[in-house]
Order: sequence, then C-alpha cells, then structure tokens
Amino acid sequence: MSPERILVTGATGFLGGALVRRLLADGRDVVAQGRDPSGCAALTAQGVPVLRWDVSVPLSDVPPALAGVTHIVHGAGLSSPFGSRAAFEAANLIGTRNVVDLARRLGVRRFVQVSSSTVYFALRDQLDLREDDPLPKPFNQYARTKRLSEEIALAAPDIGPLAIRPRGLYGAGDTVLLPRLLKTAAERPLPLLRGGAARIDLTHVEDVVAAIIAGLDAPTSAEGEVFNVTGGETIPVTRLAESACARAGISLRWRKVPVTLGLAAAWSAEKAALLTGKGEPAITRYALALFAYAQSLDISKAERVLGWTPRIGFEEGLDRTFAKADL
Repeated sequence: MSPERILVTGATGFLGGALVRRLLADGRDVVAQGRDPSGCAALTAQGVPVLRWDVSVPLSDVPPALAGVTHIVHGAGLSSPFGSRAAFEAANLIGTRNVVDLARRLGVRRFVQVSSSTVYFALRDQLDLREDDPLPKPFNQYARTKRLSEEIALAAPDIGPLAIRPRGLYGAGDTVLLPRLLKTAAERPLPLLRGGAARIDLTHVEDVVAAIIAGLDAPTSAEGEVFNVTGGETIPVTRLAESACARAGISLRWRKVPVTLGLAAAWSAEKAALLTGKGEPAITRYALALFAYAQSLDISKAERVLGWTPRIGFEEGLDRTFAKADL
C-alpha cells in the first residue's frame, strides 16, 4: 500500500487548524486547503503545502500540490446559525460536491466528512440521540445543507466515506461558542428559559480531532457510516454559562424569558435581517433555543466502531481553553 498523504480542507479554521497541528505532531504527511490569507501564510511558514482554493469553485485540473493524496478530511464550509440559502448551498453543497469530485480524481482511500449535530435540532427536548434516529425537518439552512452534504459524501463508496457529527465544539482558538456566550453575558443578562431546563453536551476540539483521526484509520467496516462525537457529559446550560463567566471574570446575570415570546422575537429579527441584508441579528432562534431545550447524543457507536472515546471533561476543557486563549 502506498504511503498516506492527508488533505485537510478548511485548514485555516478552528477545527481544521487543530487537526493539522495534531497530524504534523504525529509525523503524518499533510496538505492544507484554505482561503484565509494569513492562515495560509502561517501554515506555509510551518512547512505545510497549502492549496488556496475556494471549494465552491470546481478545480479544472488537479494541482501538483495534491499529488499523492490518499485521504481527505473535508471540514471546509459555512458554519453559522444564520445566513442566506445561496451562501450555505455554495459553501456546503457545491463545496462538498467539488471536494468529492476531487477525491475521485485523486483516487483517495478514505474521505472523512465533518458534519454537524445541528441536523438533529428541533424545538423540543431530545436526549441520547442515535445516528439512526429519524431526523427532523431541518431547523435552518445550515442544518439542511449539512444533512445534504453528508448524503453527497456517503453516496460515493469508491472514496471510502464516513461522516462525523460533532456537538458543541470549543477550545483554545474557538471564535464562536464561548466567545459569543461571554460577549453576550458581558453586555446583558442571559435568557433563562423553562427554569433553566436546557442541557447540552459539548466537545473539546482535541477530542474531535482524535475522532477524525480514528475515522481516517478506521477499518473498511466504518465506511458509509455516520458517527456522533461529543465529550460524553450532558451539562446544564446554566452551569456552562456560570463556569465560563467565572473564569472570564464576568458577573453573570439571568433574565426569565417565556420561550414562545423569545422565539417570536428572534424570528422577527431574523426576517428583518434577511430583508435588510444587515447580517446576523443579535439573537437567532437557534441560539435562543440552546438555552431552552435539552439535547444530547449517544456516542456508543463511535466508541464501538472507531475505537474512540472522549478524554477531556468539561471542567478540564474549560481550564485548557482559558489557559491558552484570551476570551
């Protein structure tokens, strides 16, 4: 069998960057794809071959930098609770089709599709969700396009595909989950819905990286399968906010908000933002619903088939995050 060479798409992002660093530390041959100029320059400075490519644009020819690629981790895409249908389709659907087409031209042996647990999301409590549970109607364009992008990847058995659905990704370098929470908490009270009944299972970035590597190295029996990935703890959202704010030195305040009233206000804000083109509103239905409902994933399939298990608990993960990042 020929030596492995791994292409990581989205390598200038939070998860992609962490994955590249781990693969390099393990002595593996890596090629990185990204669009961010400074991120690409930083990877180049580390000696990583970099392909500057917008995956929503098809490649007419295979670049020389990709010669010998045997494995692909596809993490590039648009991850947001809000945005236009066209933007999500370009980044997540067309982008996945183009990367799958590239994988076929390269003749890769394994294709790991980085999906999202958002495909499960609904306005209700849902605990211990399994990969084979029926999926609800997509809650937003992100959920819809991630679900379809899974189907695109898994419909190409010749490239050895599998997909992972990480939940609540955080860690040093995160620009979304904890930074948004802390920014909001510093500016105004956080919404307390349903008496604080919401719970969530988070995943430290290093555990997601380990799950991806387990997917790269998994036996052929894992191909065509989808795997939930979480930290294995279901955390009350009130505890999440209190622990993060305590470490950041933020005085946390709560304000009771009726669920129906809050969701109606967020829906109105989303519609206004789409009409005016002013970008993401201060609050979205998805973000608000995370404070209202309990959702957790069953990770036993990933443990059984991939031989992966989470190693970093919630409090330890927060300690690592705040030790390395200015949040």
